[in-house]
Amino acid sequence: MTRVSAEGEQMPVTSGGEPFPAPRSGLVGTVQRLYALEPVRFVLVGGFNSVFAYLVFAGLQATLKDHVHYLVVLVVSTVIGILEAYLLQRWITFRATGHWWADLARFSSVYAVAFVVNLGTLPLLVEVFNVPVLAAQAVIMVATAVGTYVAHRAFSFRRT
Repeated sequence: MTRVSAEGEQMPVTSGGEPFPAPRSGLVGTVQRLYALEPVRFVLVGGFNSVFAYLVFAGLQATLKDHVHYLVVLVVSTVIGILEAYLLQRWITFRATGHWWADLARFSSVYAVAFVVNLGTLPLLVEVFNVPVLAAQAVIMVATAVGTYVAHRAFSFRRT
């Protein structure tokens, strides 16, 4: 998102309309300019979210695999991952304010679709194609990342 300065220059702004600080030159300036781009923030936060959610899944699977089916582990790890992802995506990526519960409902609905895809695809990969559970989950997570960004930008955190 951008707006025009008094000098007629395009300036990046947050989703709330506040301008970012003027970037510096050199490496710091390059990092600031990249961080000002919402898709870059989404990739960074999404990468962290994916690692976090995968580690929760892997930890629960390693701990509970003899007592709980991997699809139950998927449900529990998904709930934990969605809450963590919501907080970081809202705060860092989209810089959203207000509408906390409505945004959470929309955010969760986007992940509900991704979860249904995951729920159908994981057993297919594991049971039919004999892919190990952790490898199958990693593939699915990467495949759904792009779709969730588009949906969150257009739906979860949209502002009129």
